[in-house]
Formats: sequence, C-alpha cells, structure tokens
Amino acid sequence: MDFLQYQESAKAIQNRLNGFVPKIAMVLGSGLGGLGDLVENPIYVDYKDVPHFKPSTAPGHKGRFVFGTLEGRPVAVMQGRMHHYEGYSYEEVTCAVRVLRLLGCETLIVTNAAGCVRTDWNAGELMLITDQIKLQSESPLRGENLPEFGVRFPDASHLYTPRLQTLARENAKKLGLLLREGVYFYCYGPQYETPAEIRAVRVLGGDAVGMSTAPEVIVAAHCGMEVLGLTLLSNMAAGILDQPLSEQEVLDAGAKAKKTFSALVRACLAEL
Repeated sequence: MDFLQYQESAKAIQNRLNGFVPKIAMVLGSGLGGLGDLVENPIYVDYKDVPHFKPSTAPGHKGRFVFGTLEGRPVAVMQGRMHHYEGYSYEEVTCAVRVLRLLGCETLIVTNAAGCVRTDWNAGELMLITDQIKLQSESPLRGENLPEFGVRFPDASHLYTPRLQTLARENAKKLGLLLREGVYFYCYGPQYETPAEIRAVRVLGGDAVGMSTAPEVIVAAHCGMEVLGLTLLSNMAAGILDQPLSEQEVLDAGAKAKKTFSALVRACLAEL
C-alpha cells in the first residue's frame, strides 16, 4: 500500500466517528475480545467496511473496531486482528496499526493468547512482554519505506516501552495479580509448534510462543507509537504435557482469565 491508500482507509473511518479522535489503540487477541464490549458510547466499524482492509477469520475474533471511551480515555479497540497464516501479507496484517496512527493513536496496547514455553510457569497466568523474537519470514517493513510513518532503518532496542512496562508491574502489584515477565517468540502458524520447535524456542530465549503481535509491534514502533504488550498464557506449549493442543483450549482460557485480564488493562489504561 502507498501512503494515499492508508489515508483513504483512515478517512473512511473518520467519516463514521463524528469528530471523535482516539488516542490509545488496543488489539485484543483470541478469547480476549470481551474487553471491547465495555467501551462506553461505542461506535462500531467492521473491518470489511474499511477500504484496503482484510477480514479477520480467526476463531474468537469479531473483526471490528470499537471506538469510544474506556476508563475515561479515548480508545480504538480492535476486536480481533489479521494474521499471516490467514493468507495475508505482513503489510495487510499490520495495515490497521498505521491507519490507527493516522487517526491519532499515540499508544498501542497489544494482547494475545500464547503457548507457555516455561515449564515452571502455569497456563492461565498473565505475562508482560519485555521483548520479542521474530527470526522467521520477512519484516512488515520490507519494501519501499514510507517516510510519513518512520525511517528506513528503525531502532528496535525498545519495541516495548519501558515506562509502560513499569506501569503494568505497578498495577499488577496493586491488584494482587501474578504477572510473569518474558520474551514473546513469534511463529507464523497456523499449525501449532512441534515439541522439537518448542525446545528450540526455549534455547533461543522465548518464554511464550504465538502467531501474532510481533509484526504489529514492529510497525507501531516504526511509526512512533509507545507499546505495552500483555500475553495470556493460554496453554502449555507442545511437548510439555502429554496432550494435543486445540483452539478451543485457547478460547476457554481467555474466558477464564477475562476478569483478571480486564482489571489489569483497565488499571493501566486509567493512568495513560
């Protein structure tokens, strides 16, 4: 996409917002979309109604924006995201992030459900993402650089904003929540990882493994957004337990963690 096409997408959404300007974008992953139902004075925009967007086909993803206020903050909530495994390019996967930046968003809160690689942690726990590993496949910044968003060779030392990590730690402590901290390892799926791949992920420094998030965060950082990343450790990764993995397990974990996840995100949001 060229810059004009991103502007066309943003303009189509602006025409639905009646002057509302979101400042905080939130991407809600598998089983976590319920937080979008708490937005006050909501304005709904389906992805399919936005020029140059692709529909979200993943289970548990409603495939729409919810614009409004949450904890008194003007937000743009994505109930579902696009994935590379759906057949989309990384440009298409990350299109929404750039459009949200054009709409006025300065901060991205990105969430996901992921497999737990650490054998000393438990499924159902929350993890603060401190860094990520994306070694496979191309970068979402591949191709002609769009200087309207950022520089050709962006620094990636702090993709996840340190001050927002501190904010999450402090609020988890106030709420009495156990918040793990670790590195998110990106695998593009759609098959779950093999036990051998999980052993490799562990050796390489990954603490959780999933099929989203990393491309969006690269693009968000490129266009100057601050980023907070939170993972629901929805299941133990392949080979840790003697049982097959399933998408239903991920959705069930999201439903079970709904209360604690929402409490942490809302507490952080109130201080942004």
